[in-house]
Amino acid sequence: MDPLEVAYAGVIGQRALLRAGALTAVELLDVCLDRIDRYDGRLGAFRTVFRDRARAEAEAADASGGDRPLLGIPIAVKDNVAVAGHAPSMGTGSPEPVAARDAELVRRLRAAGAVIVGTTRLPELALWPFTESATWGATRNPWSPDRTTGGSSGGSAAAVAAGMVPAATASDGGGSIRIPAACCGLVGLKPQRGRVPLGATSEDAAEHWHGLSVAGVLTRTVADTALLLDVLTAGELAVDVSHETGPLRVAWTVKGAVPTPVDPAVRVGLETVLDALRGLGHSVVESAPSYAGVQESFLTRYARGVRDDLVRLVDPSATEQRTRAVAAMGSKMPDALLTRARRLGDDAAQRLSRLPEGADVLVLPTIPHPPLAVGSMTGLRTLALAGRVTPFTAPWNVTGQPALSIPSGLSDDGLPVAVQLVGRPGEEEVLLQLAAQLEQRLDWTARRPALT
Repeated sequence: MDPLEVAYAGVIGQRALLRAGALTAVELLDVCLDRIDRYDGRLGAFRTVFRDRARAEAEAADASGGDRPLLGIPIAVKDNVAVAGHAPSMGTGSPEPVAARDAELVRRLRAAGAVIVGTTRLPELALWPFTESATWGATRNPWSPDRTTGGSSGGSAAAVAAGMVPAATASDGGGSIRIPAACCGLVGLKPQRGRVPLGATSEDAAEHWHGLSVAGVLTRTVADTALLLDVLTAGELAVDVSHETGPLRVAWTVKGAVPTPVDPAVRVGLETVLDALRGLGHSVVESAPSYAGVQESFLTRYARGVRDDLVRLVDPSATEQRTRAVAAMGSKMPDALLTRARRLGDDAAQRLSRLPEGADVLVLPTIPHPPLAVGSMTGLRTLALAGRVTPFTAPWNVTGQPALSIPSGLSDDGLPVAVQLVGRPGEEEVLLQLAAQLEQRLDWTARRPALT
């Protein structure tokens, strides 16, 4: 079989090949490891590759038989999640302890038969909408290595976009699933808050960044995302993406939480999606939501969350100055300010749960431009510059409702652009089924980066 076609077959496609006996789990792992060897030296997607351990897991998958949903499928894990026997870096140079056991989401992947290939890079403490750090260097975009992958799940995005793995875990506290998806031409769902466990066990009610953060995955197809979310939610989110939604009411806007110019290429991609929605029989109306209180709520919870993460490190000094600057900002925010931020967030969640014009779905840009150049955000100005990337994504972390980034085309210079579909609380199913219709119409899975 053509290794390139195997690499880009996706989770469901690779599963079909394995179940048909067209290749073994060990052979599939070898395809992935070969691509890591060929391309990761330039792209920097992986922090660690578990070669021997992954091979043992693939051999066990071949020997076990059965029909577990991810049996033999190679998956990468973002390096801020506990993998037994591995010390997650959190994107820093801090000598963190080796994890005694898998985080719950990793345990669920293994129980479903997945082969854990390695861990992927992120910026320090998952802070930024790019993936660069003093310790681990820059992760580069497979579509153009001088461009960012986005962040903070940029290593996961690069690994999937380059066909090194069909899927990777990700997390999102202000856009960190959706922004890398937008930069790398992928599907990235931020699930409803609390849908996927963040802690060590399914009973662990751990909250991150004071309710902003959620866990999810990055894939190339909507069906792959739906399958993985079924696994990660222990069947709670079992979506049949082949089921077509009835005619929906769709609102759209280019208004973000702060005034933000939108690049012409992103506007063209938005119009492409809106035209496709009309062609699918959905009604489309322009209308913007009210973002009152969202920015204050987000920035307070973000900064306090960064401070919380920094003090938990074994060596907080083994971080960049800009990381410590954000944490210092958070340390100066009293509990009363955090309480106010949570109240503003609750108010926004109640208000924005009703989408504009009574819409079923809101469509808006994921990020306001194609992927930026690597190294374009540096120093103590990073926080201000990063804020220009997140005005369309961060509001939905504040409200907690689901939001999904999908590819909407390419810019004139061949870089991915994307739109975001926002749903009402708990309505991931609507987003995924609508996105599946758009995927069939727009055929974004046919586009691949031309790696050299």
